[in-house]
Amino acid sequence: MIELILTRYVHFIGIIIVFALVFAENVMLKERLSRSEISRLFKVDNIYGLFSIIVVGAGLYLWLGIGKPADYYSQNHIFLTKVSLFILVGILSLWPSIFYFKNRKGDPDQSVLVPSKIRWIVKIELAILILIPLLATIMAQGVGLVK
Repeated sequence: MIELILTRYVHFIGIIIVFALVFAENVMLKERLSRSEISRLFKVDNIYGLFSIIVVGAGLYLWLGIGKPADYYSQNHIFLTKVSLFILVGILSLWPSIFYFKNRKGDPDQSVLVPSKIRWIVKIELAILILIPLLATIMAQGVGLVK
């Protein structure tokens, strides 16, 4: 029982931290950034990646290891939508990550134009991340189960 509670807690806290880090990226992003600001964003993005892995690990353990039977989740279209959206966020996050990686080094005071595509991707990630807990809440009420 304690293992289940701790795993759910880690999963829940991880989700909150992932959202907070993407929100921080959104706040930090501007049309132009110095390389030192991009370097800070790169660090935030790395922490975001680490906590995404924690969320996925705890989620997979909840799905396949402990708690309800795996079929409860595997046959629930709301759950599958939730997982698909999290995967989509992960895929979308590649573009900002690559941008931060490529532009973090050099003169720290040099200004770099941030493509609007990068700023929009982070906003889309946030919008999707806001939907995921809603889907989890709906799913917890038994919606989406195939009978």
